[in-house]
Amino acid sequence: MPISDYQLIQAWKEVLTLSRLEAGQTVTILTGAATHPQTLACALIATQSMGAIVNRLDLPPVNGEKALSRDALAYLGETPLTGNRAAIAALKASDLVLDLMTLLFSPEQHEILASGTKILLAVEPPEVLVRMTPTLDDRKRVLAATKRIGRAREMRVTSKAGTDLRCPLGEFPAIAEYGFVDEPGRWDHWPSGFALTFPNEGGANGRIVIDRGDILLPQKSYCAEPVVLTVEGGYARKIEGGVDADLLREYMLSFDDPEAFAISHIGWGLQKRAHWSTLGLYDREATLGMDARAFDGNFLFSLGPNNEGGGKRTTACHIDIPLRRCTVSLDGVDVVREGKTIEETP
Repeated sequence: MPISDYQLIQAWKEVLTLSRLEAGQTVTILTGAATHPQTLACALIATQSMGAIVNRLDLPPVNGEKALSRDALAYLGETPLTGNRAAIAALKASDLVLDLMTLLFSPEQHEILASGTKILLAVEPPEVLVRMTPTLDDRKRVLAATKRIGRAREMRVTSKAGTDLRCPLGEFPAIAEYGFVDEPGRWDHWPSGFALTFPNEGGANGRIVIDRGDILLPQKSYCAEPVVLTVEGGYARKIEGGVDADLLREYMLSFDDPEAFAISHIGWGLQKRAHWSTLGLYDREATLGMDARAFDGNFLFSLGPNNEGGGKRTTACHIDIPLRRCTVSLDGVDVVREGKTIEETP
């Protein structure tokens, strides 16, 4: 159902307050051809009402002729900031960037963050933003999970469907996504709510079974039949199954890049207000699919780049796959058991 401007403005104010926006700070709102007009209008009102100096930077779309989908994450090649030094300078001069365009997986974003600028991505429909407005409790749960990842040296994932994946850890940092940016140089995504890391380069081995009802993104589809990935030396060497496997394999092959098949980030969802079923209620072009990525107790893994975690692997192909009913363990201790999160006891 639609959300009133009042509700969305209040949600923006909550997120901006959690992000420690202060009067007199500079906010640049980054927009593009697909920016939601209500999200933009309410962001402008919220930031100005809090005393910020507000700019809007609108950039033209790129990669449309290369991508096989209109989804913003369907092709991670050049961004509107590539070679655009004037735009980069404006963003680096800002205290906070509200990304209503979707700027991801780019050296330009890393350069902006390194300057101390905070970046908050917010591109889901307004009603999703309001339903999953982040809280301090979200931050507490995600940071606790992130600390557990940071201490671990192996993540193992199993399921009754047949998944048995082992990922050595320690080469890359643990990353927390809780929906707001409360530290200089921080990036986050509203809405979110999950903890993740990347397996040691080339270290992931085993078998992943994408079962019926598990989700493929950016395809934004529920699998109708199992898809089996054989993981060796950090790469999905085989993708087997029926039509769903064929569709996934052919899509990935279209990038003509073997790095597309590498295991990327791994972790689990912690957002109790996100729902596995929500994707089936939306048109594919209406949402980025953050409910699917963040719902509590999922095992979320991806295929493709690891440069967001500090690695050197880049590729235009990025696949996110949240699985249900998995058991995730860190150094032999379960943190998710058959799709249910297990909180750490003091």
